[in-house]
Formats: sequence, C-alpha cells, structure tokens
Amino acid sequence: MGFSRWMITVVTLLSAVGLLLPVRADEHEHTYLDKEEIVLWMNTVGPYHNRQETYKYFSLPFCVGTKKTISHYHETLGEALQGVELEFSGLDIKFKDEVLQTTYCEIELDKAKRDAFVYAIKNHYWYQMYIDDLPIWGIVGEADENGEDHYLWTYKKLEIGYHGNRIVDVNLTSEGKVKLVPNTRIAMSYSVKWKKSDVKFEDRFDKYLDPSFFQHRIHWFSIFNSFMMVIFLVGLVSMILMRTLRKDYARYSKEEEMDDMDRDLGDEYGWKQVHGDVFRPSSQPMIFSSLIGSGCQIFSVSLIVIIVAMIEDLYTERGSMLSTAIFVYAATSPVNGYFGGSLYAKQGGRRWIKQMFIGAFLIPAMVCGTAFFINFIAIYYHASRAIPFGTMVAVCSICFFVILPLNLVGTILGRNLSGQPNFPCRVNAVPRPIPEKKWFMEPAIIVCLGGILPFGSIFIEMYFIFTSFWAYKIYYVYGFMMLVLVILCIVTVCVTIVCTYFLLNAEDYRWQWTSFLSAASTAVYVYMYSFYYYFFKTKMYGLFQTSFYFGYMAVFSTALGIMCGAVGYMGTSAFVRKIYTNVKID
Repeated sequence: MGFSRWMITVVTLLSAVGLLLPVRADEHEHTYLDKEEIVLWMNTVGPYHNRQETYKYFSLPFCVGTKKTISHYHETLGEALQGVELEFSGLDIKFKDEVLQTTYCEIELDKAKRDAFVYAIKNHYWYQMYIDDLPIWGIVGEADENGEDHYLWTYKKLEIGYHGNRIVDVNLTSEGKVKLVPNTRIAMSYSVKWKKSDVKFEDRFDKYLDPSFFQHRIHWFSIFNSFMMVIFLVGLVSMILMRTLRKDYARYSKEEEMDDMDRDLGDEYGWKQVHGDVFRPSSQPMIFSSLIGSGCQIFSVSLIVIIVAMIEDLYTERGSMLSTAIFVYAATSPVNGYFGGSLYAKQGGRRWIKQMFIGAFLIPAMVCGTAFFINFIAIYYHASRAIPFGTMVAVCSICFFVILPLNLVGTILGRNLSGQPNFPCRVNAVPRPIPEKKWFMEPAIIVCLGGILPFGSIFIEMYFIFTSFWAYKIYYVYGFMMLVLVILCIVTVCVTIVCTYFLLNAEDYRWQWTSFLSAASTAVYVYMYSFYYYFFKTKMYGLFQTSFYFGYMAVFSTALGIMCGAVGYMGTSAFVRKIYTNVKID
C-alpha cells in the first residue's frame, strides 16, 4: 500500500513538472500555435525525366530570403542515402498568418546565371520543397514555342490548409513569368494564404497517392492471373508427382521382392538409382551455403518490411522505407548465419569462420560496391545523391559492429542445433557416373527455363514497382506486394521441384545448384525487362541516371535472384528428403 502511494506521488510530481515546462510545437510534433514559425525547406532540383539526378536547390542561382538561416541535419540514415538536402528558404511564414505578395530577394542576372537558368529550363528542371514534411513540387521555368526565349517563374503562391492546429494540405502555384535577359534584376516574391480544411491529419498524404494507377483493373487482373497460375501449378505438380511417385514406389517395392538375377534383368533407371549420391555435398559448398543463408535473410527482410509498411504508412516520412529496410536487414543477420552455417556444417565444411564472413558481407559488399561506384559519378556531377563520408562510415560500422556479430551468433546456433548431417540415405564413397541424357534434361537448359514461370507471375507487379521508384509515384498497395511475394514463392518452389524431379529421373544427382540456379534465373528475366522499361517506358538520359538505373537494377535483380534461389532450394530440399525417406534403401 505504501509503495502504491509512493508511485502515485512520483507520477503526480512528474505531471506537474511537465505542465510547468514550456510546450514547444514544431514540425516534428506536427502541431503549431497561432503565429508560430513554419519552416519552408528547399530540397533539390533536377531534370523531370531523371528523378535520381538531383542537385541542391541553391546550386541554381536562386536567391535566399531575409530570415536567418536554419541548419538541417540528416535525421535518418535513409535521408542521407537518398540525397535529401534541406536548406532553409529564408521565407517568413507563420501559422495562420496570411502574407500578401511580397518580394523576398532579387537576383542579379549576369550571363553565367542566365546560362544556368536556361540550361535548367531546357532540361525541364523541377524543384522540390517541404512544409511540415509535406512535399511540394514546382517547375523552374519554361521556353516559348520556338525555344529561343526562356522565362523564369518568380512568384511562389502558397495555399496552406489546416485542420485544428495541424497542417494538412499545401498547394503551390507558380506565377510571375519573367523573360531571362542578361544584366537585369529579377525580383522573387511569395504569398501565403491559409484556409480551413476538412481533411484529417492522418489522411493528408492521400492526395499524393494515385489509386487510378495502382488499383487499375490491369493490376487486379494480374493478381488474379498469378493466383490462377498458382492453383494450376500446385494442382499439376501434386497430380503428376503424386501419381508418378506412386508408380515409382510400386515399381521399387516390386523390385525389392525380386531376386538379384531378375533385378539385374529388370528396368534399372529413375531417381532411386542415385540414392547414394543425391545427398553428396554440392560443389563449392562455402559459396553455396553463403548464398542460401543470404537468400533466407533477404526473404525475411522482404516479409518483415512489407508487413511493417502495411501497418505503418512509411511513405509519409522521408527516407523511412530505406531506414527500416537497413534496420531490419541488420536485425535479421542471425537468419543468414543460422541457415548458411547449418547447411555448410551438414555438407562437411570445416572453414566455418570464412564461410561466416562471406555470408555476412555478400549482400553488403554488392550493395556498397555498386553505391560507391555510382558515388564517384555523383561527385563528378556535384549531385545531391553523393553519399557523405560520415554516412559511409555509419554504414561500414553497421556491417562490422552489428551485422557481423549477429551473423556469428546465428552461425554458432545453426552449427550446434542443426548442423549434423541426418540424411535418410548413406552417401557412397565413390561418385556414380552421370549417364548421357536428352538435351532438354541438361542442367543448363533446366536453369534457363526455370525462371520463366516465376517471372511471369510477377512481371506486371514489376512494372508498378519500377514506376513508383523511377517515376513520380508513391507505392502504397503493399497488400498487393505481399500477395505477389507469396505467389512468387509458391510458383518458384513448384517449378524447382518439377525441374529437380526430372533431373533425378535422368539419374543426375547435381540437383542442389540446379534447383538454386533454376529459381535464381528469374532475376535474369527481371533484368532483361528493366532494359525494356528503360528504353520504352521512360525518357531517362545521361551518364549519371543511366549508371544509377542499371547499377541499382542489377543489385535489385541479384538480390531477387538470391532470394528466389534460396526459396527454391529450401522447398526442393524438403521434397528430396521426403521422397528418399519413403523408399527402402539397401
């Protein structure tokens, strides 16, 4: 009873202190008092068709307002990696305080500044601003029909909607078209109008979404089509394999009853004949187990991030999706170590520390290597996408001090808990020679054909994902993405099981790499599709945007391939273990 009274007293005192402290409303809390300062952040400017080629807003010779400069620091790792460069506009804006058209600065337009503006207008430069985390876009200027005279928009007309003490809507109208003539002065002006709005704060980002695009009937049709493909494939695999396996089991049971002479004269073929080699360690077991562990981790990251995105509207915060993905990837490192370490131990691997390092740094090295290469181009272009040195140090620190130790924990657990080889068949000391077979049964052909159906189940969704990343769309239909991920996994497992069954029936026991690569070949088709998308669906141009596009599309496709390969192998491994468990082996 005394303890309860003590707790009530402490809580009361803390509440009283909290009430006495001054309450400061700002853009982090998204609540404002009347006449409180509203910050207009200028972010980036760049070509409309090259979304990733962005520069600091004041890299163009715009002038700054008269208010004192406010510094902005990258609040998340995702902000820094995505090239967010917020700079204070210098405009005096206060909550619910209207401003008539006011000149805030003048541009001394010499020849160099005019040439900079003309270049920006010719390349359709747009700029982005933020008020209370709400993005605003505007165009720098426009040219006349002949393309000889160029005009700069000089008047920013802001209309801000508020609901209670929160900002829920911002609209920008560009006016005041002024011809660019050297050695003149151009006055830049702005106005602010406030209006009440019925939009709730939770729904203020709905205006940026495009339901007509993402919920188009072709999107629903693609999901339905993929779902029907799953039903067909699962039914086909179940019917064919169960019926065929039943015949195989019957034949093998009959062979068990024959004497040795009858068995020698009988029809010796099929997947049972390779029972002594089917669980033989794969070639390059260190690389193989590292790929499987990385693929399992990528699948875990994809699943968790999609679930988080479905629960939380990550698109409402700058860089939140990328920051979440990095955090989840680091946190799921034990998954990589567990599956990679246990598989390597089952295959008799001894150099487990080397395997752990390869598994831990396989994906980070690929991503960082591509990012650093593109970073040199970004530095050459003076683009805002250039990654700061401090951010590089932060990413390397995450790799060495978070990912590696967690991977070590997962590897130790995997080796100790499930690292013992418990195969249903004994492995022969001498490998069985692989007989000749028809050309379409060769692993290379199976690998090339294995990725067609998985790609067919996701290629429509790839279009929507590409458009949201490479164009001005916000992807928000994560329920669709979850369905597509589930469909992709089911189709991949079904296809790899069929491919592996045909391979084993041809008495070829090299199923491990074949199952992985046949599923991973989906990435080749995705990367080929990215070429089609680049040349026929976009108007991107220039060295920076092209290298950025194809560099990160290669990273995305490779990660997708590793994930599909791991999913295909895990499903096929369960299938192979199941069929050889149910057969009597001498």
